[in-house]
Amino acid sequence: MNISSIVVQTLPQHIEQVIADLQASGVCDYHLHDEKGRIIITIEGEGVEEELKKLRVVEAIAHVISADMQMAYSEDELDKHMEILSNNDAVPKMLNDESVDIEKILYHGDLKKKDLESFAKELERGQ
Repeated sequence: MNISSIVVQTLPQHIEQVIADLQASGVCDYHLHDEKGRIIITIEGEGVEEELKKLRVVEAIAHVISADMQMAYSEDELDKHMEILSNNDAVPKMLNDESVDIEKILYHGDLKKKDLESFAKELERGQ
């Protein structure tokens, strides 16, 4: 399943009609708009092809100047990343080590750049 957010642009004088047409289209969910004529919607599809078909329907609505995809979520991508995370040691071993005194753990805002093994050795020496 894919979900994408779309920014639809229309002229301010057409906003109410475009929102009504979007809601009646059955291809999207309306979320909000502003006084400048920008409308936020989401579309869903089993794949990119289905989403693009729905986007074409939105683009064809009278008074729609543009409809641009802003953010996209793909369940397949999430599944792939979850598999990678579940097959890796995502949590540093020292954080699950009950023998480490939590009072001695210093967090500097970025565990990815921290040499955790050296840090763990420092902790052992300081105990």
